[in-house]
Amino acid sequence: MSDMRTWVAEFPQQLTDAEKISRNAGLRPVQEPLKNVIISGLGGSGIGGTIVSELAKMHSPVPVTVNKDYFCPAFAGPQTLFIASSYSGNTEETLQCTEEAYRKGARVVIITSGGRLQEIAAEKGFECILVPAGYHPRACLGYSLFQLLGIFVHFGILPPVFNEYRSGLAAFISNNAAAFSEQGRRLAEFLQNSIPVLYAESHLEGVTIRLRQQINENAKMLCWHHVIPEMNHNELVGWRNANANLAVVFITDPDGYYRNRERTQYCINVVKKYTPRYTELTAVGTNPLQKVFSLIHTGDWASIFLSEINGVDAMEIDVIRTLKSTLADLK
Repeated sequence: MSDMRTWVAEFPQQLTDAEKISRNAGLRPVQEPLKNVIISGLGGSGIGGTIVSELAKMHSPVPVTVNKDYFCPAFAGPQTLFIASSYSGNTEETLQCTEEAYRKGARVVIITSGGRLQEIAAEKGFECILVPAGYHPRACLGYSLFQLLGIFVHFGILPPVFNEYRSGLAAFISNNAAAFSEQGRRLAEFLQNSIPVLYAESHLEGVTIRLRQQINENAKMLCWHHVIPEMNHNELVGWRNANANLAVVFITDPDGYYRNRERTQYCINVVKKYTPRYTELTAVGTNPLQKVFSLIHTGDWASIFLSEINGVDAMEIDVIRTLKSTLADLK
C-alpha cells in the first residue's frame, strides 16, 4: 500500500483515471425532470458532495442537499436524484440512508469501490460507478468528486462546460505541482505548534472543511473553521483576547464577491490585533474547478508536511476504527 505522501504526489494521475471512469459510467438517460438532489456521504467520501453542491449553487435549477446522517430527508421521492458516496461501500449512515431513499422511490446512483453498497446496487438495479479500491477515503477525493461532476452534468445540474473544466485539471495540477507543494510546506510551517483557525468566503467552505479534515486526520491536530459573511454576525465578536497560539488562515478568491472581499480585509484587521499569526491562502486558476483544486492540493500537501513536522503517521486512524468496532457490537 502506498503512503499518504505518495498518494498526494500522484494526484494528477488520479484525476486522469477518474475522468476516464466518469466518461465510461454509462448512466441511463434522464427520464423525468428532477425536483431535488440529495448527496449522502461522510468524511472523505462526503466532502466531494459539499464541494460540488457549492459549485452547483449558481447553476442548478433544483435544490441540492448534502446529507451526512442516517436518515433521508422527508422530501425525498420519485423525482429525487439520490447519490450515495461511500468509498468502502460499508458506511453505515450512508447504507441506511440509501435504503430509505429507495423506499421513497428516488433514483439512486452509487459511487463506491465495493462493499455492501455495490451488493445493494446489484440487488436493486441501481446505477453504480466503481472507483479503484485500496486507498484511504480521504486520499481519493479526485475519484469521488469527478464522478459527482459527471453525474451533475449528465442530469443538467451543472452545465456541460464543467466537463471541459474537468478535462484540463490533471495538466493544471501537474504543471503547478512544485508551486502547490512549496506553498503547502510554507503553510505547514506556519501552522506548526498552533491551533489552526480557517476563515473563507462561504462559496469556499467545502475546500475549507477539506483542509480542516486533512489537518485532523493526517496531522492529528484540532482545527476550526468558519465562513464569511456568517462569522461577521457572531464569531468576530469573540476576538477579544490576545492568543499567539491561534494561527489564522484566510482562504480567499480574487474573483469573489467584492463585499465579501471587503469583509475579509476587515476581519484581518481585527484578527491581527490579537495574534501575530495570520496569513492568506489564495485560490489560483482561470475557472472554478482550477481554483477549488488549487486549494485542495495545496491543503493536502500542508497536512502531509504537518504530519511530518508533528512526527505522526498520516495513515493512522485507530480511534475511528475503534468507534466503528464499538458500533458494530451495538444492536
